[in-house]
Amino acid sequence: MTDDTRARLTRPTVGVLAAIGITTAMDASGLSVFSALPLFPLAGLLWAWERFSRIEMGLVRGSARDYGLALLHPLVVLGAVTTVAALAGVIDLTEADWGKAGLNMALMGITTVIAAILTEEGFFRGWLWASLGRAGLGETQVLLWSSVAFSLWHVSAVSLETGFDIPAPQIPVYLVNAVLMGVIWGMLRLLSGSVIVASVSHGVWNGLAYVLFGFGTKVGTLGIEATHIYGPEVGVVGLILNALFAFALWRWLQSHRSRTNGEASA
Repeated sequence: MTDDTRARLTRPTVGVLAAIGITTAMDASGLSVFSALPLFPLAGLLWAWERFSRIEMGLVRGSARDYGLALLHPLVVLGAVTTVAALAGVIDLTEADWGKAGLNMALMGITTVIAAILTEEGFFRGWLWASLGRAGLGETQVLLWSSVAFSLWHVSAVSLETGFDIPAPQIPVYLVNAVLMGVIWGMLRLLSGSVIVASVSHGVWNGLAYVLFGFGTKVGTLGIEATHIYGPEVGVVGLILNALFAFALWRWLQSHRSRTNGEASA
């Protein structure tokens, strides 16, 4: 890494530390419901500071294929987790209210897509992505470090009393899973050039995962209590399946790029 690159990394480092510091302070003060909101003005200020274009920030629509891939992640991984849990006999539907669950999934999914564009995706896969790229990091490095920053930003949410806090043994699994999901959504950003595409995947994931499997100490509609094993974010099964999906998407992305480059040079 050159001295120039180290100097350029000052801006993304300062931005990420500011985001983590502000969110942690809000989570510690009982304001966790609103702790993601400061990412919106912060990203706006940093965007203006570095003078990125709309395209560099990922504010483009993406193609129909891109949105298909965006939906594939939550549907495949959460569907597989549900199947494993069903085979293990740990699903309890005696208290399930599917009308309410369906409404909650739709509302949470839609609101998260909009919120993610303005906050988490707009910050980590938007501004930070562009800032790391301008600092001279390659695509793989940008993908990795933006995902690590995304995971670190979530530490206070799961370790302080926020309502989303989880038992201490589950925290490492959750944070590694957050890196993996950051990598998956980052690959969607890399493929499509769009944080909107990544936000759709993020929103559908949250809508399905939190209603069906619960969050923190709350049990979801599927009635699964052993979330340390079968939870899509805090469980070992979810961790394995997200890792497999990330690997498969990475291989597909490399194959797709090879074909595209081959056609371009033909």
